[in-house]
Amino acid sequence: MNTAITHDHLFWITSRAAGTAALLFSSAAVGFGLTMSLRLFKRRGPDLRVTHEALSLATMVAVVVHAACLLGDTFLHPSVADIAIPFASSYRQPWMAIGIVAGWAMLILGLTYYVRRHIGAQRWRRLHRFTSVAWIAGIAHALGQGTDAGLTWFAVLVGIAALPAAALLAYRVVPAAPKAVAR
Repeated sequence: MNTAITHDHLFWITSRAAGTAALLFSSAAVGFGLTMSLRLFKRRGPDLRVTHEALSLATMVAVVVHAACLLGDTFLHPSVADIAIPFASSYRQPWMAIGIVAGWAMLILGLTYYVRRHIGAQRWRRLHRFTSVAWIAGIAHALGQGTDAGLTWFAVLVGIAALPAAALLAYRVVPAAPKAVAR
């Protein structure tokens, strides 16, 4: 392997890997979170809170690495504003802005868990529901802007990771069909 090529693309490759990891971790975290909120395990089912928290923290770390590594990218040459402020960069808009908003939302909403005592459990639950919106925006960012967007292997990977959580989300938000009344 040519080390010059690897060095020139190291930040881009790392950012790409971290973005993919963030997508996978967030999909799993959303899936576990919905599994808990829907109470799909009756009685003495597994306690998924630790797994959900670990996946959420892994998502936040991956989002930060994904964005921070772009600062070293020799092709894009973004500024801190370009990776932190929606529409500051003209690169591949609106997908870049969607990714920035999704990243900030995932970080802020994820960290609200640690202040829920101060903001109140009910307020925290209402805020936490927006995590699924941030997750969907992150998927849109990956499919609209990502280097691997449009590649079959990436679409399959996103589908495998996201469809179970998407099905749980649909189950949660789509009202059940009314039952027929016996006459």
